Amino acid sequence: MTNDQIEKFILGEGVSKRNVTIHFKTRNPLTGLFIKTADYDELKSKNFWRIVTGPSIEVWKKSQDASLARIFNGSEITKLTLSAS
Repeated sequence: MTNDQIEKFILGEGVSKRNVTIHFKTRNPLTGLFIKTADYDELKSKNFWRIVTGPSIEVWKKSQDASLARIFNGSEITKLTLSAS
C-alpha cells in the first residue's frame, strides 16, 4: 500500500486508538496499533510506520513507551482492517 492509502485509512477510520489487523505480502497478518512519534512525518514520507504489535499494545496504552513499537515498510502491507478487539 502507498503511504497515502495507509494514512487515509488511519485518519478516515479514526484508527489512532484502535487495533488494526495488518495483512502483509510475505508474512502472516498481525494485530497492531499505529502510533505517532516525533518522526512520524519523516517516516510517513518514506512509507514506514511505527506499529505496536500483539501483547505490547496493552503495555503501550499504559506507558506510551515508543520503544515497544517496530517500524514496518508500508509497501509490504496489502490490507488493513479494524480488529474486533
